[in-house]
Amino acid sequence: MNRRTARWSHYRFRSVWHLPAPPTAVYAVLERAEDYPRWWPQVREVTPVDDRTSTARFRSVLPYDLVVTARERRRDEAAGILEVAMSGDLDGWARWTLSAYDGGTRATYEQEVEVRKPLMRRLAVPGRPVFLANHALMMRAGRRGLTDVLNGV
Repeated sequence: MNRRTARWSHYRFRSVWHLPAPPTAVYAVLERAEDYPRWWPQVREVTPVDDRTSTARFRSVLPYDLVVTARERRRDEAAGILEVAMSGDLDGWARWTLSAYDGGTRATYEQEVEVRKPLMRRLAVPGRPVFLANHALMMRAGRRGLTDVLNGV
């Protein structure tokens, strides 16, 4: 893999969701990663390995799965932060940061990863716009699902 392709396999994402519940309620849902498949359609499976580690399988619009091992790096309810280190098809980290906002919660999701899945690396340059759109669709569906859970739907 050349350096140019490796650069195109690096992603930084940031999404901000405004949610209709206080940070403590949002945190209580987000800290239970094993329940994500119930409300986030693209999170197909989360399997606990131990009390700080899980494996997760994701699949959005594109016909491929991403499998990662997520290990807890930070769990701080008082600060509203949940952070994991990821390895597998994606190598990097992801973090939720929650704060009170306009009677609800501002949830900021940040992720920085290097794609390790061979097919995605081979398609890194021509596929990048499609991969970015796929991620955006996944995040939109996650926000809708979490909002439904918080609204008791």
